[in-house]
Amino acid sequence: MVEKPADGHSPLFEVRGLRIVYRRPGSRPVEAVRGVDFTLDEGETLGIVGESGSGKSTIAKALMLLQPVAGGSIVFCGKDIASLDAAGRQAYRRDVQMVFQDAAGSLNPRMTIRQTLNEVVKITAGGGRGPANRQAVQKPEDLLGIVGLSDAVLDQYPRELSGGQCQRVSFARALAAGPRVLVADEPVSALDVSVQARILNLLRDLRRNLNLAVILIAHDLAVVRNVCDRVCVMHHGVFEDSGPAEEVFAHPASDYTRRLLDAVPDVARALRARAGVPAL
Repeated sequence: MVEKPADGHSPLFEVRGLRIVYRRPGSRPVEAVRGVDFTLDEGETLGIVGESGSGKSTIAKALMLLQPVAGGSIVFCGKDIASLDAAGRQAYRRDVQMVFQDAAGSLNPRMTIRQTLNEVVKITAGGGRGPANRQAVQKPEDLLGIVGLSDAVLDQYPRELSGGQCQRVSFARALAAGPRVLVADEPVSALDVSVQARILNLLRDLRRNLNLAVILIAHDLAVVRNVCDRVCVMHHGVFEDSGPAEEVFAHPASDYTRRLLDAVPDVARALRARAGVPAL
């Protein structure tokens, strides 16, 4: 069932009965997502957590219009995104931006950071959208300041930056459009635990300072529990559990969620505590 905000306001995203099927020549169709429902409210962080192959990244691609939908609907601000015309899709892509897991791989290796950010600024110039007249940030220097990087990286190439710096640049690129929603697909899984802590703190700051709504895709239960307001636990294309994060983790409804919680290794907990990432 689709969750409605307690105050009665319409959510930013309302997803109903979402089905996604992969069809490959010579192979049987694979139903990667099987009728999931969820909502996302203004300024909220929703975590979708599960093991590799569970379907969580497939949902992210569908939200970004990168994956065809076999059934159900994705409604953003009252409009089904499947019915948007060209202008509507352009506006939607400004409002909903994605941060990819492979930050370095998502950046053009032949472009400096300045060129990368200027390209997005040029494409979205005058197109900033969102509540309270949120506008796209026009200067690369300002974008880097928002994500905690100095101007010194502007004329460097992705290969000259660390993994954490590349991820911050990815956040800066996404923010250039003045979005209302960030879809972050495993943004810290490729980073060591000390860098993870800094990126997660950045994510919290962006949400608080810019009133961003965030959909966080992850397989790490500690990350989801300590960053997200609500969480959906995904397994084999369906949500096994969903609800407020603390409630789901304190009182899991499914055996699968309980097994995930039991599988969190003590060593990982200790490392995260040492790095400043709250443990389960």
